[in-house]
Amino acid sequence: MNALTRQRLDDMPPAQQAGILCNDPRFQHFAATRCGLSGQQFSASAAAQYLRDICQIDSRRTLNICARANTRFAVLRTEFDAWAGKIASPR
Repeated sequence: MNALTRQRLDDMPPAQQAGILCNDPRFQHFAATRCGLSGQQFSASAAAQYLRDICQIDSRRTLNICARANTRFAVLRTEFDAWAGKIASPR
């Protein structure tokens, strides 16, 4: 892969996806909102802690090896994508 080719997020390992997501300001806002802090935004480290709590893991690397954690992460990503308007919200 050369410098001009970007890898799709969905093609990356889950732990790498999680790292990128936690650095996304939209996800930081989503995580804060989900924690009852509407109108606020978490830092990347607070967003990472939120993700670890939701996925019930100690390290994002666990997403690469634990099917249950990876399923929880997939649900979280879907909820974030719906919240962000990337996909339609379920009715």
